[in-house]
Amino acid sequence: MAAMAAGDEHAASEVLRGIARHLNCLNEDNKATRKRALEQIKRETVDKGLSSSVLQEVFSALLKPLLKCLTDPMERCRETTIAVITEFIRCVPKPEESLPYLMPCLAQRLGEKEILEPAEELRLSAVEMLTLTVEVCGKHLAPYLNEMINILQRTIVDPFPDVKRESCKCTLKFAKCVPEHFHMQAESLVKPLMQTIAHQHSRVRVSVIEATGAVIQHGTGKNVDDVLSHLAQRLFDDSPQKTVTAVVGDWLLHMRDRYSYFHKLIPILLSSIDDEIPEIRLLAADLWRQVGTQWEKENEDDIKDKMDFLLTPPPFYPPGVERPGLGCRELVMRNLGRLVPAITHDVTDWLVPTRVRTSQLLSLLLLHAEDHSIQHMQPLLATLYRACTDTERDVVSNCLAAAKLLGTFVPPAVFLKLLLDHVTTPYSSSHPWAPLMVLAAMLGGCSKPLLKPHLEQIANTLAQPDVCQEYQQVMYLEQLLACVDVLLCQCESDCGSVSLQLLQVLVTVQSLSTEANLSEKALQSVQCLCKVQGLDSVMEIYRQHMGQLLDWLSASVNTWSSYSPQRLQLHIIVIQSGPVIGEFVSQLMLLLRSCLQPDKDPEMRMSTFTMLAKLLLDAANTLDSQGHFSGVSEKFLCDVLLPNLVWHAGRTAAAVRTSALSCLLALLHGGAITPGQLLCLEEKLSPHVLSALEEDSQMSRLLACRSVSTILRLIGTSLHPEALNKIYPGLLKRLDDSSEEVRGVALQALGHWLSNLTKDYNPELCAPHLQLLFQQLLLHLDDPNASVQEQVLEILKKGSLVHSVLLRREVEAVRDKQRSPLYCDQLLQHISSLPTESTADCPE
Repeated sequence: MAAMAAGDEHAASEVLRGIARHLNCLNEDNKATRKRALEQIKRETVDKGLSSSVLQEVFSALLKPLLKCLTDPMERCRETTIAVITEFIRCVPKPEESLPYLMPCLAQRLGEKEILEPAEELRLSAVEMLTLTVEVCGKHLAPYLNEMINILQRTIVDPFPDVKRESCKCTLKFAKCVPEHFHMQAESLVKPLMQTIAHQHSRVRVSVIEATGAVIQHGTGKNVDDVLSHLAQRLFDDSPQKTVTAVVGDWLLHMRDRYSYFHKLIPILLSSIDDEIPEIRLLAADLWRQVGTQWEKENEDDIKDKMDFLLTPPPFYPPGVERPGLGCRELVMRNLGRLVPAITHDVTDWLVPTRVRTSQLLSLLLLHAEDHSIQHMQPLLATLYRACTDTERDVVSNCLAAAKLLGTFVPPAVFLKLLLDHVTTPYSSSHPWAPLMVLAAMLGGCSKPLLKPHLEQIANTLAQPDVCQEYQQVMYLEQLLACVDVLLCQCESDCGSVSLQLLQVLVTVQSLSTEANLSEKALQSVQCLCKVQGLDSVMEIYRQHMGQLLDWLSASVNTWSSYSPQRLQLHIIVIQSGPVIGEFVSQLMLLLRSCLQPDKDPEMRMSTFTMLAKLLLDAANTLDSQGHFSGVSEKFLCDVLLPNLVWHAGRTAAAVRTSALSCLLALLHGGAITPGQLLCLEEKLSPHVLSALEEDSQMSRLLACRSVSTILRLIGTSLHPEALNKIYPGLLKRLDDSSEEVRGVALQALGHWLSNLTKDYNPELCAPHLQLLFQQLLLHLDDPNASVQEQVLEILKKGSLVHSVLLRREVEAVRDKQRSPLYCDQLLQHISSLPTESTADCPE
């Protein structure tokens, strides 16, 4: 060995003698000379393949002159110098011997406030040399902690991205080499790392995160808060996200003070479990399992009972979901009190990705917390209400999934006590539907056996006027409907006990909805309510509850107005029940009599009359399906219709009379009142109808004409001559109406009037009336409308059967005045063709 050492010394001496001249040339002013000298030194030493021991001797002798060359003005010289020193460090057996000279020199070159090395490529080579030094010297660098930290503080924020990356790599290695010393100065690197963590190059960001992991891991643990927000932001950065997951997982497993930071680190790791990238999901899930398993082992004594007895999943656990391990669940349970406020804050963040991640995290936390979330119901519900109003669909769907998990793990008795109060008195006036949305989701997660005892409480709350009738927003009605649908889905036949309340809600949704699609969905829900009770049709469920529904409406009828939802509810009930309403006519009439009194709201009366008109037109299949309406039709006419036909000043009053006339016409056409009943009421009815012939409204006059025509058709032959003689003057006036339609109907009514004259009508006694009628009709033979002329001619032909002599005389008088000669001739010809010109014989 001594001989070998002597040989190495001799070889080293030979090398040094060979490069002595080159060493002298390093001090020359000529830069080309210095450059050649350095290249010769390199060629004669590190490039020559000398043994490591020889190189060690040579390096010791060359180190100081070479370090001097690091400040050479010529870039090429500095580059060669760094390359030579790097190779020496890599090859010599004891590189640590160079540290007393190398580290101060590098600290001066790289660790000052001002960058002394202008060439970025050389700064990169110098930092690479430093990294190599860390690798080969290891713990020997401990005395140079200050120099290392000073250098890294500057190079981490170097303008050149590759220098930043290499500095992070060096930091990582240095922290692992001297952990027992590194923690004293680790804090100094946090600031430069955080300044660089958002660099535009993804590879730089990844390197910074890796270095940050090592700095925190081997530091004092006091700076975790300084870096967490920056790391959390990198979760939205596709490139470094995997690195963040790995770093945080490593902290949770190995950081000395990790128990103090569980509540801050767990959310970051769990956020990656639902990531879109499978690789990140698998990594996060694996790390989380390791964290849970390790915690179990470390706390085995505390959770021994749970390990023995609580391994089976709770009943009604979400299907298809793997239950997290006991350690993972315990970690979340014990930190949930600190996690919930953070979730509440971040779920309303201004950045959409943050809100989406937070809402995903909430579901995952509740899956781990299971029934432990009972203790945090108030803040959890408040958080869900806010999240459900988010404009981002993913946030809403994630929070509804979280609410469903709450419904699974929290007993209904607990969450309903809070939630139903919020439904009755919403948190927010701008989003009153949020508690309903959360309620629907939580009911969806609740099991049938647990939900059944609370069905009545839920249904009663939904059916409260303050809940189901207070708001008309489409979103609110949709959530109200969703609550009913989820009850029908979860409880099925058990809903029979609350069928009335659910039907009331569904009727209300239909009555308040302005969206056809929503009304259709509500009707489908009514059909579903029938199905779960084994009823054949919607009419059956109305038959089951009609009496109660009418009582429900009657309770508030005295307060109804045009804005009351009850009038719309009545419309839905009577229309959808079809023939069933005919079984409850007496009860319905009491309700109608109250809401259609002349002192009630005009708009409400108009809409109700319009609804009744539709029903009365098809009375056999609605109001009179059981033949019971005829028993109340007289009372309906006298107590409801006629008071609303009384004339009052104003357009609104005129509109009410128009709607009442439409209802009267429907009553006459639909056959819900018999001719006998109509005859008894003719004296009361006729004055109102004849008065309506003078209305300003064209529609009113038209309806009045049609009503007179229908009355004549039904009971004309039974009317007393005096009653008949009161009718035709009003119709004659309408022949001059501005509306052609009104004139046509008036002519039709006059035709009915003449056709209905029986033998009780004495033409001689009533000749003045007939004369006036004929004279007025003959005037209209000159009407510019050919259709009117034709109608008048046909009516006069009917008149010839009543008093042909009188008619002939009037026609001849008209013809003598050379008016309508053609029609007059036709009429005279028709009269002449009659068997006998009678003045008194009237057809039966």
